[in-house]
Amino acid sequence: MYDPIHLADSVNIDQAWKSLAQVARDQLTDGQCGSLELDIQAAFAADSERQSRYSREAAGLQLDFSRHAVNPALWSALLDLASAAEIKTAAAAMFSGEAINHTEGRQVLHAALRAGPDSRLSNAQLPQKQQVQQVCKQLAALVERVHSGVRCGYSGRAFTDVVNIGIGGSDLGPAMVTQALTPYHSKLTLHFVSNVDPSHLVNTLKSLNPQTTLFVIASKTFTTLETLTNATSSRQWLQQHAGVDVDLSEHFVAVSSSVEKAEAFGIGRDSIYPMWDWVGGRYSLWSAIGLPIALAVGWKNFKALGNGAASMDRHFIEAPLDQNLPVILSLLEVLSVNVLGAQSHAVLPYDQNLAQLPAFLQQLTMESNGKRVDRKGEQLARASCPIVWGAAGTNGQHSFHQLLHQGTHCIPADFLVPLQSHNPLDDQHVHLVTNCMAQAKALLFGKSEVEAKRELLQAGCSEQQADLLAPHKVLPGNRPSLTLSFEKTTPETLGALIALYEHKVFASSVIWQVNAFDQWGVELGKQIGVSIYQEIQHRRYNKKSASVFDPSTEALLQQLMTLESNKKDERKPALSN
Repeated sequence: MYDPIHLADSVNIDQAWKSLAQVARDQLTDGQCGSLELDIQAAFAADSERQSRYSREAAGLQLDFSRHAVNPALWSALLDLASAAEIKTAAAAMFSGEAINHTEGRQVLHAALRAGPDSRLSNAQLPQKQQVQQVCKQLAALVERVHSGVRCGYSGRAFTDVVNIGIGGSDLGPAMVTQALTPYHSKLTLHFVSNVDPSHLVNTLKSLNPQTTLFVIASKTFTTLETLTNATSSRQWLQQHAGVDVDLSEHFVAVSSSVEKAEAFGIGRDSIYPMWDWVGGRYSLWSAIGLPIALAVGWKNFKALGNGAASMDRHFIEAPLDQNLPVILSLLEVLSVNVLGAQSHAVLPYDQNLAQLPAFLQQLTMESNGKRVDRKGEQLARASCPIVWGAAGTNGQHSFHQLLHQGTHCIPADFLVPLQSHNPLDDQHVHLVTNCMAQAKALLFGKSEVEAKRELLQAGCSEQQADLLAPHKVLPGNRPSLTLSFEKTTPETLGALIALYEHKVFASSVIWQVNAFDQWGVELGKQIGVSIYQEIQHRRYNKKSASVFDPSTEALLQQLMTLESNKKDERKPALSN
């Protein structure tokens, strides 16, 4: 039986960490950024087979990590660490349905949501498989009814717009995938509202027709403040246009585990689709939470997305550590954080449709592995999760790439690039891919002071001017990166890419010995927010303080109450077109 607290033999994994540290001392030198580094340029010069040695392929993705700070000795030590951490044992336990989320006593079965007939998932998950299949049939039927116009608005007109109201995993995943698969969109236009800031909802509804707008309310408990507030305001907006006595039930669909609360809101039971506690929010886009994706691209393409992920699932379970793409990405992350001293990680998709992928990976990575204690509840002995950030190329080249090339931080980068575009326009996509290749090459090879001075002299500068300006034009190079390339951003490829990062995050959590599937750090702010709101309500009606907060919170609260008091006679803006 799998023991999530004492998964790996502590002696073996401690020894693997010590061995890795010793190899690093032997193989690495002090870097320009105050951390250890490998001379990657010299490694290329010494090994004519380096590119092929550190390249792998699976599920339509080609990974080239030859520009990363690895050599045979380091790579061997990293693989020994992965073996000692028993990643394969942990993965098998997850796929077999054991409760590996031990702090909440829950299974972790997002892979069951995309499992096909040949799935490696065990019979222990048969009840979940049956649930998934039943909900899939219901969702497919809903998508068909909306697309065909059978399900329509209160005036009988077909829906033209869908507004997904959720937050966190109920927003980021569906929003990212929906944008990523723009070339596959149906006639429906999708919108995503997550922020409780009223501007988010008001600005979204301004251009929409109430008669043809469908709302998807995604909230596990149907009590999430941001989601329920926006849902209530959306219903009021509809009522303002249709009238309070008009049946608006066809305009609302819910994804929730709280059927009673969703029904009390006014959503029919047959329009409520389940959320399960064995699927974490940031892993839930494959479930009914992905309904807006299916509405956007059609059920066939939504299933293709899951098939791509299932392909990566099989690879993760079956491939040996040295060939396993999620494990390789994890080991490079461990190398960057625990050996090279990197504190952040840039994700750079060279596809405008993947512009929201870095934000999605922020939650996936930092909500999963942003932990300070191990599975036993003891403080971690070493650093864990890096800060994840990034933007679509080529936009990032004109903003933060300056720091990547010449800054004082070691920031490993993932370059993601489709080799073909859905929108061929002259040579524009060639220019895009060229930029991607150029940035990766520049990070590695940089520009020496000798090269910089020679360029300045050739441009007509005097010797003195060249000496003065050359240091400013030096790019030190030797900055680690990897490239993930694929033919085109299709549903299958995107599914594989998402699953790759899901399993990478899990593999890293196993090596760092943290629980990747709880998120207690999210809860405290919610609890404090409730107490502050309750105090605001109390002061509105009682004019006295029931609670006094810390001076900073109290000062801002007083500002809010004073401003509210001064403007109490002003009318609230209506939600109207």
